[in-house]
Amino acid sequence: MCGITGVLSLNKPSVNVDDVKSMADKIAHRGPDDAGYLCFHTGARYNKSVSFYQNITDKAFKNVEDMLSIIESDSVQRELHGYDYDLYMGHRRLSILDVSYAGHQPMSDLSKNIWITYNGEIYNFKELRAELERLGHRFKSNTDTEVIIYAYIQWGIKCVEKFNGMFAFSLYDNFKKKFFLCRDRYGIKPLYYHLTNENTLIYASEIKSILAYKEYQSEVDKEALLEYFTFQNIFTNKTLHKNIQILEAGHYFEVDLLSKKIEKTQYWDFDFSEPDAVKDEREYAEELDRLFTQAVTRQLVSDVPVGSYLSGGMDSGSITAVASKHFQQSNDYLQTFTVGFDLSSASGMELGFDERAKAEYMSYKFQTEHYEMVLKSGDMERCMHDFAYHLEEPRVGQSYPNYYAAKLASKFVKVVLSGVGGDELFAGYPWRYYRAVNNGNYDDYIDKYYSFWKRLIDNKDIKKVFGPIANDVSNVWTRDIFSNVFKTPVKNQTPEEYINHSLYFEAKTFLHGLLVVEDKLSMAHSLEIRVPFLDNDLVDFAQKIPVKFKLSNLSKVVKMDENEIGKLQKTNDGKLILRKSMSKHIPENIHKAVKQGFSGPDNSWFKGESIEFVGEQLLDSNAKIYQYMDKKSTQKLINQHLSGEQNRRLFIWSLLNFEEWCNVYG
Repeated sequence: MCGITGVLSLNKPSVNVDDVKSMADKIAHRGPDDAGYLCFHTGARYNKSVSFYQNITDKAFKNVEDMLSIIESDSVQRELHGYDYDLYMGHRRLSILDVSYAGHQPMSDLSKNIWITYNGEIYNFKELRAELERLGHRFKSNTDTEVIIYAYIQWGIKCVEKFNGMFAFSLYDNFKKKFFLCRDRYGIKPLYYHLTNENTLIYASEIKSILAYKEYQSEVDKEALLEYFTFQNIFTNKTLHKNIQILEAGHYFEVDLLSKKIEKTQYWDFDFSEPDAVKDEREYAEELDRLFTQAVTRQLVSDVPVGSYLSGGMDSGSITAVASKHFQQSNDYLQTFTVGFDLSSASGMELGFDERAKAEYMSYKFQTEHYEMVLKSGDMERCMHDFAYHLEEPRVGQSYPNYYAAKLASKFVKVVLSGVGGDELFAGYPWRYYRAVNNGNYDDYIDKYYSFWKRLIDNKDIKKVFGPIANDVSNVWTRDIFSNVFKTPVKNQTPEEYINHSLYFEAKTFLHGLLVVEDKLSMAHSLEIRVPFLDNDLVDFAQKIPVKFKLSNLSKVVKMDENEIGKLQKTNDGKLILRKSMSKHIPENIHKAVKQGFSGPDNSWFKGESIEFVGEQLLDSNAKIYQYMDKKSTQKLINQHLSGEQNRRLFIWSLLNFEEWCNVYG
């Protein structure tokens, strides 16, 4: 797991070599073990037959490889400033596989013409390596990085379709004068880019690295801001940083340095649909168990310690159950991590938010080495600056507990398994899907589902709330943004097809937001997150499981709103086939337990112990959010929560997050 960054200049000016180290330094937390910088004169803008490069490291890592020159030396600086370079590729390494120098990046093939910087893990790299060796390729390391290089040489950029794992990488082919940016199927690893007016492509694993390059001038994307405060997420490829986009999951860029043509290609997409022939439920459960066990086992491959989150729920519990067996075979103990909450000031449904007791029971059951942390209301306030800095822009949910969970795990391991993805694949949010069970047409379905996903501000209030920037967002229609997520309309208008459309939507948007959050907050602590539910074979199978095996009764799906006071119910209706399959691994009281998310008792805290913090941040006339939002309209919504009139916990959390973002980046 690592961080990548770089610049490709298709026209003049050349790469600003003074910024290359600072760009990599900005993401040093993603890779504290090594650093590498490649400055390449490709010849594409001049004489394409002449190319040369500088492959250098940092003086802090000179002990890792003494054959490379260091970027701080006078001789290297003279070389960098004495010639024109149109490509820079930077890397910060978190050593997971082959921790020797053989894994140093940027990495090349033997000819030094194919170069890569890579962030991720390819779990089937050993199988691909064996296949490539049969085809005549030879390897000098035990890394998956080198496998990507020779997979590209053998199969071209279509090699990405063979990779089972998580990745974001840049690759330069000096033979063909082509450059690629690629992102994994599901968007587990982020990759951002900015294209300047001078046709310079700046890219990185994190936005802050792009901000460190002098060519980018920081500005808030007001259209993305409106999108976020509608959905508590950004469904398009925009970010809150204007003209910085995120490369969509399952896509790659191909840049021809000679023609200067840039093409974006989608090589994979989710496809939830009913199978032509439905098998017996028992067959689905047995195959699901096999694929799940295979996925967890695959993702245990590592040359450094691996642990697992253990929330007390079924998804992380199932992963822990399977992983712990693997450790016990080696007379070892899996390390597990839980974050709980102080509920002394909580009330109502939030009294059940602390799942430490269940996690401790499963730790005992599976014989893990268990660690836990208890969060209090003040912990949110203490982490907000660092949280906003690392997250880089608000995304889904109240996610500061994830920041602390990663902080805890990073004290003991370099890799941790997470249960993200189980809900989106197996229909874990049944109260959302009842909106799909209707007798109306496709437009009616879009209207109903769109109405639910307006999680923060309703359309009747949003124009007033964003009055100060109304002219800048007058052309933004969030219903169109919502409907554009769907690649095809519903054809047969059956409840099953509508629900599969809902699962597709949530995998493309909500799941993607969760993955971005997990990556940023874990890598803030130099911790690699792995998500076994997003194994290729498991995903392909899960998408084709009939809806009737995921939800018990389509006409009786729980109906509730996630923000309604006193009406929020718990349900164990979703993920039926997963519950059945996992029953052989986890206790009955876990696999039959009601659905519960990972969230603190913020509804109570915002009105109680954190009310002073909320007031200082959001009721102050000088708060920075009021550059973009109308103070009177916004504070009216805030006071509805503080008075107990409405539960606006998600809205208040998003305001706090945005206010701190303005302090850090605005």
